[in-house]
Amino acid sequence: MKRGFILLNLFIIALGIQAQSYNSDKVSFTNFLVRMYNSAPFEGVRAVDDYDHAYLISVLALDKTKYKTESILNRVASVKAMAQASRYFNGSNITQDMIIRTSEKSDGSTDTEIIENIRENSIGYVKALEQLTNFTREDGMQVFIFIKQLEGIKSIKQD
Repeated sequence: MKRGFILLNLFIIALGIQAQSYNSDKVSFTNFLVRMYNSAPFEGVRAVDDYDHAYLISVLALDKTKYKTESILNRVASVKAMAQASRYFNGSNITQDMIIRTSEKSDGSTDTEIIENIRENSIGYVKALEQLTNFTREDGMQVFIFIKQLEGIKSIKQD
């Protein structure tokens, strides 16, 4: 009985060590991405890798004063990140219309109005997009970083 208890404790300790290692790797990778963003801010989708795997990151910044609750802000960020990733994987169809109207005023001068309509249509869904972190920029915008491991691709550096 005593021997089984010792083996069970050793097994639990071994699981705990593995879990701490994963969490510290994730924290290091998160810190790397935040430093990368702070040194050269960007938005959109990028492929990045650590030593073992390649990841797709979706970065966006939202004005948190435009949203009533933090829950709504997080949901909008999640949907926008999925839309960015879907456009990256599945592409999109963009159409553009330009309407130019000219009207003559009573004094003989003309007034020109230009209306430009741009529509983008993307079909697809990206599942398993995980929010890695979010933080507030110096200008008050909330930056969200979402991540998805690219399946079947080991680190880009290994090849």
